[in-house]
Amino acid sequence: MSTYVYGITAAAHPSLPEGMGGVGDPPSQVRVITEGELAAVVSDAPEGLRPKRRDLLAHQNVLAEAEGGGCVLPMRFGSVAPDDETVAGVLAERADHYLERLRTLDGRVEYNIKASHIEDAVLHRVMSENAELRALAESNRKSGGGSYESRIQLGEMVAAAVQAREAEDAVEVQQALEAKAAAVSVGPESTGWLANVSFLVDRAESEKFLAEVERLRKSHPHLDVRINGPLPPYSFVEPGPSEPAGTVAGGAEGGQE
Repeated sequence: MSTYVYGITAAAHPSLPEGMGGVGDPPSQVRVITEGELAAVVSDAPEGLRPKRRDLLAHQNVLAEAEGGGCVLPMRFGSVAPDDETVAGVLAERADHYLERLRTLDGRVEYNIKASHIEDAVLHRVMSENAELRALAESNRKSGGGSYESRIQLGEMVAAAVQAREAEDAVEVQQALEAKAAAVSVGPESTGWLANVSFLVDRAESEKFLAEVERLRKSHPHLDVRINGPLPPYSFVEPGPSEPAGTVAGGAEGGQE
C-alpha cells in the first residue's frame, strides 16, 4: 500500500486526535511515522486519487489540525511515497534540511498575491502616459477613424505599451510587498496574471502585510490584486520530499497555482 504524506513536523510535536480521517472514501486513518527528530503525518494512499473537493478539504483539515500543535512543513495535495519505509528514509536523508525549514517557518504563514490589469483602467493609464499614443489616437479621431494602416499602428502601439506596463507592474507589486515579508517565492507564469508571487510572513505581522496590500491597491487602481491566505507555507518547503528518495509530489493545491 502506498503512503500518502500530508506534512513533516518535529518528532516532539503533539499527537493528532485518535482516529482522525484523511483522504479517501472511506477516509484513511491518519498516523505518524517517526524517524529521529522528525515525524511525517501520513495515511494509506487510496487508489486513483484525484483532486476532488472532499479529498482536498481532508488534506487541508489534517494540516490544520497538525498545525495546532506547532510548525508543520506542508506537502501539496497528492504527495505519495511507495511505502512507510521510503518516507522514513527521506526523513533520515533530509533531516538537516527539514529541521532547518521547521525552525525557519515556525510562526510564519504564506500569502499568495496575484495581479492582473483592469482593461479599461490600464488603457486609460497608458494613453495618459504616452503623448505619441494620444497624438495618433486624436489624429485618427479627427479623420473619421483613420486609415487601416494607422488603426493597425495604433493597436500595435497600445498593445506594446500595455505589455511594457505589465512588466513594470509585476516588479512594482513585488517591491511594494517584499519589505513586509521574510521571504518571497515567484510562482510560474500563467495566462491572465502579470504577477503570481508568494510571500512568507510572520503570523504576528499579518495585519501589517495586509495593510500594505491595501495601499498597493489604492496606489495602482488599474490593477486587480487578489490575495489568498493565510496558507501553510507550501512555497517555502524546498526541495520537496520526492526528490531524494522517490516520493511522488502531486497536484498544485497550495499557494501558487
